[in-house]
Amino acid sequence: MSINYEVRFSNHPGDAKQYGTEKLRKEFLVHTLMVPGEINLVYSMNDRYIVGGAVPVNKLELTTIDPLKSEHFCDRRELGIINVGGDATIRVDGIDFDLGYKDALYVGAGSKKVEMISRNGDQPAHLYFNSAPAHQSFPCKRVTLADAEVMELGALEQSNARKINKLLVNSIVETCQLQMGMTELKPGSVWNTMPPHLHDRRMEAYFYFEVPDGQAICHFMGDPKETRHIWMTNEQAVISPPWSIHSAAGTNNYIFIWGMAGENLDYGDMDVIQPNELR
Repeated sequence: MSINYEVRFSNHPGDAKQYGTEKLRKEFLVHTLMVPGEINLVYSMNDRYIVGGAVPVNKLELTTIDPLKSEHFCDRRELGIINVGGDATIRVDGIDFDLGYKDALYVGAGSKKVEMISRNGDQPAHLYFNSAPAHQSFPCKRVTLADAEVMELGALEQSNARKINKLLVNSIVETCQLQMGMTELKPGSVWNTMPPHLHDRRMEAYFYFEVPDGQAICHFMGDPKETRHIWMTNEQAVISPPWSIHSAAGTNNYIFIWGMAGENLDYGDMDVIQPNELR
């Protein structure tokens, strides 16, 4: 079993304006997440948020990493997992939770042993996970796509018709600060989170999947008056600091998972930036 990780520090918005393409990608793009037989993660100093991916050909255990200085990964953390591959079982302290495609699991702080199992090694699960510090322990809970709180936003006329599936949010499951969900763009739409927004109270991470071979995502970030972009492909993630917008356009419709943590659990807490205000 292999667990690979890196630590990334926070970035001052003034400094980020000076970054070229390679520096932007090094600081904010999570390039490699889904590798068979591996767990890969990035520990960001933005709200000490962790972005990770696991592909258990058979079984993988999410053990602690040195920066956490803890005996177990979830000693002081909560964890959210969304399956974007074959059927999986997540075993938390001996209790099994089955996850189909697009199903989610919340794992509460204080959980000791977290095992990730593919039910068919020939079609392994692709498990995307986020984690944030937690000051209180809440029960583990499986949330299927059918359980999601759904919002329909946008319009085909603006190329941004999309369905937002709120999975691990406080209207469905108790969490300390972690929230996760999934946005599906409808055929003919390519823009997500348009108009874009800021929320200084929270940082966010985006994970893009179901991006067809040969297609790409252009993720927009940075100060609304001086934006930057990062080109991405399938099953890659991007870290979005609190001072940055987060929006994207693809060369095809796609799906992305959003996760966030910070000051509050109010999903609607955002400062909208109108498209004609962007620079």
